[in-house]
Amino acid sequence: MDKEQQYKSVFRHMDANGDGKLSAPELQICIGKIGGELSLEEAEMVAELIDSDGDGLLSMEDLVKVVESANEEEKNNDLKKAFKMYEEMEGSGCITPKSLKRMLSKLGESRSVDDCKMMIARFDINGDGVLNFEEFRLMMS
Repeated sequence: MDKEQQYKSVFRHMDANGDGKLSAPELQICIGKIGGELSLEEAEMVAELIDSDGDGLLSMEDLVKVVESANEEEKNNDLKKAFKMYEEMEGSGCITPKSLKRMLSKLGESRSVDDCKMMIARFDINGDGVLNFEEFRLMMS
């Protein structure tokens, strides 16, 4: 089952009345089923925030957009944690050849500083000899 089929299956399950849209009460019930708590007022606020066509109901596209956005945010947070492990020093905002060598060594990968310079150069968009977070993110994608 691919991702789109999974979304459709979950959406159909959440759409209790089968009208192709999720109402605030349907959203509230589904959140309750997975162990969360959401008052009707909160469900209405969520529906209003996510609703793309202004009808107060959530389409499958609205739901997919929210899930994809949450997944992207989680992925970005994971990349930020990884980036911090490779940074030159806490909060410097860049990965240097030396810090890359040190981290690779911790991971059991022995590389020279020159090797690390070449690795960085492949993704160093602005040519400053180090990787900032955006360059690291591109490298990891």
